[in-house]
Amino acid sequence: MTARKLAAGNWKMNGDRAALAEVDALLHGLSEGCDVLICPPAVLIAAMADRVQGRIAVGGQDCHAKPSGAHTGDIAAAQLRDAGASHVILGHSERRADHRETDADVAAKAIAAHDAGLVTVICVGETDAQRDAGETLNVIATQLAGSVPDCATANNTVVAYEPVWAIGTGRTPTNDQIAEVHAMMRRTLADRFDDGADVSLLYGGSVKPGNATEIFAIADVDGALVGGASLKAADFGPIVAALSDS
Repeated sequence: MTARKLAAGNWKMNGDRAALAEVDALLHGLSEGCDVLICPPAVLIAAMADRVQGRIAVGGQDCHAKPSGAHTGDIAAAQLRDAGASHVILGHSERRADHRETDADVAAKAIAAHDAGLVTVICVGETDAQRDAGETLNVIATQLAGSVPDCATANNTVVAYEPVWAIGTGRTPTNDQIAEVHAMMRRTLADRFDDGADVSLLYGGSVKPGNATEIFAIADVDGALVGGASLKAADFGPIVAALSDS
């Protein structure tokens, strides 16, 4: 087995039923050279899953660590699965910052997601201050150790490196900086898990049609977790095509 190519779109808190027309446009002429995942707001998961009929994967943007209970406003992993999701994003920097999620929180959610049959996209990344202090690799290694549970495999886990300072800012690390982090993640996962070398590693942070080809040429980059550019087929389609051709 080798790491699968994956182009993942995170719509965050954007989109409504009318926005599903963008998925129709994306499906038209969709390349078969990589896997495609879109994670819309939870209220659109079922409608999107019905729309795409398995041609692309649909995922949630978070789940609770418990299978059910008095957790108002939260969503269980099994509920995501029942709605048509096959994946879930966990530990995104916006969740870590806005909701104070810890590595242990992310790992607990990942276990629940795996138990429900979902593939987890676990996010890691450093802040600008941490990079300036030379702490990037230590921060990522700590997040990997704490956020990726022991039940992770190459079949149920994807890891996304998203430098916090590059998300939505238009800034991206240099190719060498991306390569350094991805190489470390590959080594770390390979050392810990029997099939760790085959875990798909995504880069996220201001990925656009104009820089996608260059990013996908970097060693150990198996795809991208795309934010704003995934909202429009005209932007996300070329990114998917670039990954298919890489």
